[in-house]
Amino acid sequence: MSIKEKTNRVLNHRFGPVFLVVALLCGISLITRVALLIYSASAVDWSILNLLKILVVGLFYDLAAASFAVIPIVIYLWILPSKWYTSKFNRILLFIYFFFVVFTLIFNAISEWFFWEEFSVRYNFIAVDYLVYTTEVIGNIRQSYPINSIMVGLVIITTLIVYLLRKSITTSTTNKTSFGKRTIIALILLCLPVLTYFGVSHKWKYYSKNQYVNELSGNGMYDFGFAFWNNQLDYNTFYKTLPIKNAEAILSRLLQQDSTAEGKFKNTSRTINNSGTENKMNVVLISVESLSAEFLGTFGNTQHITPQLDSLAKEGLLFNNLYASGTRTVRGLEALSLCIPPTPGQSIVKRPDNKNLFTLGSIFRSKGYNSRFIYGGYGYFDNMNEFFSNNGYQVTDRSALQDSEIHYSNIWGVADEDLFTLSLRELDKDYKDNKPFFAQIMTVSNHRPYTYPGGRIDIPSHTGREGAVKYTDYAIGKFIREAKQKPWFSNTLFVIVADHCASSAGKVELPVDKYHIPMIFYSPGHIAPGKFEKLTAQIDIGPTILGYLNFTYDSKFFGQDVFKMKDNEERAFISTYQSLGYIKNNTLVILDPNKKASTYKPDFTTGSAVAIPADQKLINEAISNYQMASYLYQNGLYGFESKK
Repeated sequence: MSIKEKTNRVLNHRFGPVFLVVALLCGISLITRVALLIYSASAVDWSILNLLKILVVGLFYDLAAASFAVIPIVIYLWILPSKWYTSKFNRILLFIYFFFVVFTLIFNAISEWFFWEEFSVRYNFIAVDYLVYTTEVIGNIRQSYPINSIMVGLVIITTLIVYLLRKSITTSTTNKTSFGKRTIIALILLCLPVLTYFGVSHKWKYYSKNQYVNELSGNGMYDFGFAFWNNQLDYNTFYKTLPIKNAEAILSRLLQQDSTAEGKFKNTSRTINNSGTENKMNVVLISVESLSAEFLGTFGNTQHITPQLDSLAKEGLLFNNLYASGTRTVRGLEALSLCIPPTPGQSIVKRPDNKNLFTLGSIFRSKGYNSRFIYGGYGYFDNMNEFFSNNGYQVTDRSALQDSEIHYSNIWGVADEDLFTLSLRELDKDYKDNKPFFAQIMTVSNHRPYTYPGGRIDIPSHTGREGAVKYTDYAIGKFIREAKQKPWFSNTLFVIVADHCASSAGKVELPVDKYHIPMIFYSPGHIAPGKFEKLTAQIDIGPTILGYLNFTYDSKFFGQDVFKMKDNEERAFISTYQSLGYIKNNTLVILDPNKKASTYKPDFTTGSAVAIPADQKLINEAISNYQMASYLYQNGLYGFESKK
């Protein structure tokens, strides 16, 4: 029997459409996988074994995704009476159904392409988050891509495919199968997604040392479902742990090394005591969207897209060795406000029960400051309004601007220059009220679709990230120049830092170079120009600012004042939503959700890493930090007023 005859025999069965759906899903997924493989060819470790892994393991996950995708058609073919199944009306319904299936599969393939282009991974938490904020995401897509042309093309291609498959779609409509027989087949088919749900592991694709090979071995739809159902990872369930008393003891030793820490240590609680008079300077913390260190000329970039920041770096104190906690804005906001290592799963900024936590804003407020969070978009995005307003900050977002005050906006928010105009207005209010201020300002312009007002820089809008970086740089320079005219400028510390890097994709699980971000302390007359070379974590920024101001305060922060840090205390935290990294002594420890701990020698220039024998002391330090961070949050022990 020929292949054609065998295919016709399968399709002529009552459940023939089910097998056609599976074939379409696997076929389009294969084309998508090959296209992504070619696109990422330079980053893939090419070998016969890796290629087989991509194709074979990829097909396995395609079939796993298909087991869920066919549930509606299986139920329909099961319960529809035979006399209706052979009707013309049923044929029309099948054509409509297959049009929807083909359209959805091709649309998903295109979406995966764009998602991979941006993040170099299959769907993950980011994709799930994007479903929550449909207005911003759809707006971003419309402003970034020719969506109308794409949709028209999709309809045409879908119509053509359905037309070519017309005979295969309707072949089974002449087949009459008894209810008893189709019940047995339907139950067998409906058991498959149950077996997949309980028996298939998402981690089976993680067998290569090359991250691109692992991601290409997956299926985007299956990964999306996994991310949707597992958007929070319980640390104790998935990661290596220590007895909680042991973890606390290790953390106590690490944090008590700070010579200013006094008093009885409980969890992370201790008193930071700085002798002398407190310096009540104003503080403006500018959190810059997606500003990788590699964009700055100071760090070797030759495109000349950050002239203002490069100038400020020479005039202020440049931190050369700072690493971001995570790969998204909410992780940066978490690190800057809570000064806590990134817990697995969703950022605390977006989790429930995240009110009245111990934050940098609450410390400043306790010192008589006005603590502000100022954002250029609408603060409901990523739960920013809810989080900051309930954790010691007064929130101001784009809704505070009149239309006449906005020079330009896209779906993410107003142009950065308009954000800074709003910020100056709010800071002037605090000065007028004789209140010292702490303001955390979050920019938005360095984000796809990379659009901004014309006439500001020599790169046209909507031509790529380099233009967006240069525009943000322009806006920061303009803000500093205007701030210099204010009476409060001479008593203000400006801290300019990235929320995260532009990209975290690399050949290895956690490429350290992709987490390298810049920071500048700028305050003419107070801070001499220079460079700070010690390894610094993003969670150290808050305590370092408070230390510079000579504040004495009760602290629960995991971060430390790096100006008082000894050489053997340098460490940093980097992470994805599930891989937790700890950098110390030129060694990288990675904790994974299969209760696995690995030790590597990272290359801080290329991002590559070589596995080395386990360093149990560093592994225990990594576990203690991450385990205690999860423990304190989950048990309500990281509150500002908690005395537990």
